[in-house]
Amino acid sequence: MRRYGVHEQQLLPLPELALPSEAELPFSHRIYCNRDLRLDLIEAVGFDMDYTLVVYDQEAMDRLSIEATAKKLVARGYPESLLAIAPRLDFPIRGLLVDTKLGNILKTDRYSYPKKAYHGTRELSSEQRRRAYNSKRIRPGTRRYHCIDTLYALSEVTLYAAAIDALDHGLSHLDYARLFADVRASIDEAHRDGSIKDRIMADPGKFVTPDPDLAATLHRLRSAGKRLFLLTNSGPEYTDVMMDYLLSGESSRYSSWRSYFDIVATDARKPGFFTGDAPFAHSQGTTSVEGFERGKMYCGGSLRELERLAGAGGDRILYVGDHIYGDVLRAKKNSAWRTLMVIHELADELRAIGRFAGEIDRMHRLNMRRYDLLDRVREQQARLKSILRRVDIPGVETQELIELEAMRARVRRVVDRDRVELKALELEYLALERAVDHGYHPFWGSVFKAESELSSFGEQVERYACLYTDRVSNLVRYSPGHFFRGPRHRMAHEH
Repeated sequence: MRRYGVHEQQLLPLPELALPSEAELPFSHRIYCNRDLRLDLIEAVGFDMDYTLVVYDQEAMDRLSIEATAKKLVARGYPESLLAIAPRLDFPIRGLLVDTKLGNILKTDRYSYPKKAYHGTRELSSEQRRRAYNSKRIRPGTRRYHCIDTLYALSEVTLYAAAIDALDHGLSHLDYARLFADVRASIDEAHRDGSIKDRIMADPGKFVTPDPDLAATLHRLRSAGKRLFLLTNSGPEYTDVMMDYLLSGESSRYSSWRSYFDIVATDARKPGFFTGDAPFAHSQGTTSVEGFERGKMYCGGSLRELERLAGAGGDRILYVGDHIYGDVLRAKKNSAWRTLMVIHELADELRAIGRFAGEIDRMHRLNMRRYDLLDRVREQQARLKSILRRVDIPGVETQELIELEAMRARVRRVVDRDRVELKALELEYLALERAVDHGYHPFWGSVFKAESELSSFGEQVERYACLYTDRVSNLVRYSPGHFFRGPRHRMAHEH
């Protein structure tokens, strides 16, 4: 039996050490750092599978999920017209909240304040948002508000919004909470009964976009002495098919995809994996596990058992995943594991930043000018009040009154001029903001920002992900001993 801590280290060929500096890497190939992390101190690297190692074609996956889910909704009694709807696949992004009471879909900032809202795919005005949400604080994760924090869940929102558009006026009273519960139950049923996964396993190439650098990335980490493990919620059969499609035959150094990993743990039931104490079992039986063997697959388990059997843990483990709650947040809250979040949307965000750099800079300058003008208007208004108080003093001489009236007229002209400039400035800013938002995403704007604030998703990434990037293989572009340094944070009084 080969223990987790004992494996064949493959020496790294010297030419592979000639890596470009981070400053020479394209932005899309970089790994971004929120919290300092030294790769040379990392002994083990764990990977989620779906949307981390296995990169799915989002449009193909959404179409498959929506088709399977719509059929099950009709079987539950919904109108057959749902089978003919053409939902906007580009409608949702990660980080949204579904208000199951009102049938609205919200994008909130870091303070849970809704910056955008849609009823179905119809945008709500700022006044409609205020009436619906300003009287009581939004509490994400409660029964009323459901968080959309995975790419898997995008199809749920797509179908939910399309169903509201289609059914809102066709039914006398549409129960939005029940509709969302039925959408979720139907998609879960489609995953369980094979309606979705069987189709993917039958033709992985239709749904998966292989990363040509993945095998080299895993080999580089192993060659540097890192121990690798796979930790996925998917079952052993599905895991075997997907990973075989990605890795088998990619390198003559490895007899099969399992050879890349010291531990393969399936059916992990994250996020419960990070909080429970369930034992591991062999994938083809219920026998409990008292030691890991390379090349074998295991089921279940828990963080506590993994660290016990592996003989390693704490901040010497780097865990790589795409799910902000199931992978990154729970790993951070319930362990000392370091985290790297894979955010596929980052590539689009970086392209948008490049395209709209001039507009973003102009918005920043307009904002600074706006603050200056607002300060000046307030100062001039204070002067006006002071002048009016002096005019109202009994016994003021005529000459002084004339001078005060002239001064008041001058101040009012300045205020009026500043207000005209403010109005023009705000109109230009709003037009730029709409254009930039649409450049990021036609409905929601940047996934990381909500106007000038971090979005709720962006805040979670900053808070819980030590590192983040758009693909696992960006690790191959860094030395295994690289020191990632996070930005120095400054409080408001330090700016």
